Amino acid sequence: MADKALYVLAGYDDKTEAYLSGIQNKLYSLGFSGFHTKNIPMHITLGSFPCDKEGELKALVQKTAEEVSAFDVTVNHVGIFGGSQVLFAAPDVSHDMLSLKERFGDSTNWTAHTTFIIDAPEVIYKALPHIMENFSAFGGKITSLHLYEFFPTRHILTVNLKDSQSGNE
Repeated sequence: MADKALYVLAGYDDKTEAYLSGIQNKLYSLGFSGFHTKNIPMHITLGSFPCDKEGELKALVQKTAEEVSAFDVTVNHVGIFGGSQVLFAAPDVSHDMLSLKERFGDSTNWTAHTTFIIDAPEVIYKALPHIMENFSAFGGKITSLHLYEFFPTRHILTVNLKDSQSGNE
C-alpha cells in the first residue's frame, strides 16, 4: 500500500462529472472493479505532497481558486498507461491546464488525465472496448479544486475556481 500523502485535484462541472462518472459506472455495472479509490469526484490530479504540508496546501488551493478562473477543456483522448494498468480519458493540452498544474509542481512528464479504472493489463484490455462503444470527444469545464489525503481517504477541502459559482454550468 502507498504511503499517506496529500493530493490536489482539479474537478469538473456537474455535467462533465456526470458524463465521466457514467462511463466509470458502466464499467462497474459490467463487473469491472479495479484497485483505484472510489467515491471521490472525477478529477485530474495536479500533484501529491507530504502530509506535513496540509496547512500550506490549504492556503495555496484557496489562493489559486481566488486567482484562477474556471476554464473549458475538450476531452477527446482515451488511453492506457502505467504498464497497461491505467485506463483513462484525457483533455487536450491547453495553456490553462498547464498553468494550473504549474501552481502545484512542474508539468514536465505529466499527462492531464481522468482515471476510469486501475487494474491488471488483461482487465484493462477487456474494459477498453466498453468505453469506446459510445465514446466521442466532448467539451467540459474545470471548475473546482479538491484537497484529499490518501490512504485512508480523507476529504480536506473543495473550493470553486473564480467565476464558477457552484461548479454547475
